[in-house]
Amino acid sequence: MHNFFLVLLVVIFFSSQSSFAQNSISGTITGNEDQTPLEQVEIYFPQLEKGTLTNEKGIYSLSNIPVGPYKIVITYLGFQTFSKTLDIKQGENVLDVSLKLSAIEMEEVIVSTPFHKLQSENVVRVEYANVALLRKKGAMTLADGITNIAGVESVSTGIGIGKPVIRGLSSNRVLVYTQGVRLENQQFGDEHGLGVNDAGIESIEVIKGPASLLYGSDAMGGVLYLNPEKFAPSSSTEGDINLNYYSNTEGYNMNAGFKTSAENLKFILRGGTTSHVDYKTGDGDRVTNSRFKENDLKTGLAYQTTKFNTELRYNYNATEIGIPEEIGEQTKERTPELPFQKITNQILSSKSNLFFDRSSLEFTLGYILNDRKEFEDDPSNAALDMNLSTFNYNIHYNLPKVGKVETIFGLQGMHQNNTNFGEEILIPNALTNDIGALATSHIHFNDNNDIQLGLRYDHRSINSEATGILGEQDYIDQLNRNFSSFNAAAGYKLNFAKSFIGRLNLATGFRAPNLAELTSNGVHEGTNRYEIGNPDLKNEQNLQTDISLEFKNEHIEFYANGFLNDVNNYVFLEPTGTFQEDNAVFNYEQQDAQLYGGEFGFHLHPHPLDWLHLESSYQTVIGKLDGGDYLPLIPANSLTNTIRVEQSSAIDWLNSGYAFVTLRSVFNQNKVNAFETFTDGYNILNIGIGGSMILFKQDVEIRISGNNILDKSYVSHLSRLKPDGINDIGRNISLGLSLPL
Repeated sequence: MHNFFLVLLVVIFFSSQSSFAQNSISGTITGNEDQTPLEQVEIYFPQLEKGTLTNEKGIYSLSNIPVGPYKIVITYLGFQTFSKTLDIKQGENVLDVSLKLSAIEMEEVIVSTPFHKLQSENVVRVEYANVALLRKKGAMTLADGITNIAGVESVSTGIGIGKPVIRGLSSNRVLVYTQGVRLENQQFGDEHGLGVNDAGIESIEVIKGPASLLYGSDAMGGVLYLNPEKFAPSSSTEGDINLNYYSNTEGYNMNAGFKTSAENLKFILRGGTTSHVDYKTGDGDRVTNSRFKENDLKTGLAYQTTKFNTELRYNYNATEIGIPEEIGEQTKERTPELPFQKITNQILSSKSNLFFDRSSLEFTLGYILNDRKEFEDDPSNAALDMNLSTFNYNIHYNLPKVGKVETIFGLQGMHQNNTNFGEEILIPNALTNDIGALATSHIHFNDNNDIQLGLRYDHRSINSEATGILGEQDYIDQLNRNFSSFNAAAGYKLNFAKSFIGRLNLATGFRAPNLAELTSNGVHEGTNRYEIGNPDLKNEQNLQTDISLEFKNEHIEFYANGFLNDVNNYVFLEPTGTFQEDNAVFNYEQQDAQLYGGEFGFHLHPHPLDWLHLESSYQTVIGKLDGGDYLPLIPANSLTNTIRVEQSSAIDWLNSGYAFVTLRSVFNQNKVNAFETFTDGYNILNIGIGGSMILFKQDVEIRISGNNILDKSYVSHLSRLKPDGINDIGRNISLGLSLPL
């Protein structure tokens, strides 16, 4: 931690010595049909993380812009996104833009990939979802909301515990990034949730497939990248209150935020609280101890000059989650009963950029403290008490552009310490150290062809202490293992015509075995298994081929994504046929595996009915071991159809409105692992309506949605409560209100 703050102070001192040349850019934004000035248009420099809005005359102005080539992105609802790389000169720069009308949703800048391009410019397809839109669909938690993204599901234990599944891979095979740093919170455990509150999260990006080139170990299945909300534009102050109520759990979710920005200094603060009683299934029964409550605080401070910018963010999250096991006493208590978890997660991160004449240096530092306690018999004495502290760093040097080639060199690393304080030891005390180096280039040949190439090397060391008494059943020997891997990625994007984009990507990824897989020797209470680790496990290594085709014009969009994922040394649990303490004994084993499938989607918004949207998407994945057995926890195939209307209104009290009806059809899952049972298909009907209205001279957003509106009794194949005969949540009406301050 001392090094963390020392580096930060050195960088701030260095920036104070840099040139303060007042380079600026200004201009006017208009609509192309009648050249009417457009107000509240967003002008944003992604690499600089600096932006502003136009005034009532369509005029904007930004100062403290460094010299060199930087991408500018201009977005406004109902118009095509404008993107261009500008060569900023010393002094005053002028850019006037006339935006083109479009019924297609605005394109966003993708920040989870290294070159910060628009989706249509990326060689790798990345799924993007705005968290505000997920709330409109009635999402109760962030883990619930991500299931609206094609190819993404969630392994759930009730509604309080959920973890992402990307194309059939989950747990340590999917990496989560938040505040620009990798989230480490004992994610190996089946009963460990995502651990992030949606308050203060602006958007989600999903890389579906190996991303080890960019992020190292554990990203072999993909990355869930959570973008925090932006600071306020320069010389402005904003605030808001968001209220949500959920009928099924009589739950509430409230958060309030405040942010203010001067020319150089910016500040943001958001606090939230959540509470739910036991959820009710479609059968009308409440699932005992599925209740949970959560408190969350996010704050940040940023400083920007011409040659330097930095931001410091902090997140404190405290959660109490019941672990449901049965449908028992029907109550509406909000305090979890035994067994339950108390989890606190603290994330401190610093992201800084130094800008040179035609290159830049970006470095991100993060410190995460995860404290997980599980109470089984005594609410005052934790049976399981684990403390995980993680320091990580990520340094990228953006080389000067040479012709049409952009190149980045990177260095990443992690130092992690796991310590036990409880009477039960799930994984031993251990130190983990990572270091990785990468190089990646993007070559833009012309408007039709792009290539991206990359190479990376990683090394991980794991050193754990011996646990227990030598010779006794639960003894765990000390471990000293090293894991290394080279990984590469190559991608090609071709614009067949103005409206067609094709992409072909090949990438390798890897995952070093986690501590549970290497060292377990005892009962895993969350799964009622006696698990025995294998200290000789090798790296998981995969090669995935992705091919995608997209068509988009003013009224029709469709996409088709296919993938083939070959995994060497896939780690899985296999029963021995014996029992310990009435629990079946399972060993960790390895075998090659293969996953394949894809996502397909269609979106129609016909002219002149631009307010009408017809959307359909289908997703499928199959996973098998080389021995012929199906992999566990593979999501069932599903088809989602939506009719949506969106209308800007000229009525004095109504700014805009929307309504939707969605039918989600999940098919039978009969391609199951030998230790799973078939899961019947089901259909879920969701509806919603809302809009932005003017009440008491305030612009207020109101949301009403009904999920599982027909109160269907069903269970997801990825529910950990399925073996206990417990169904998923029944009808849930949610009400939402957002008020500016």
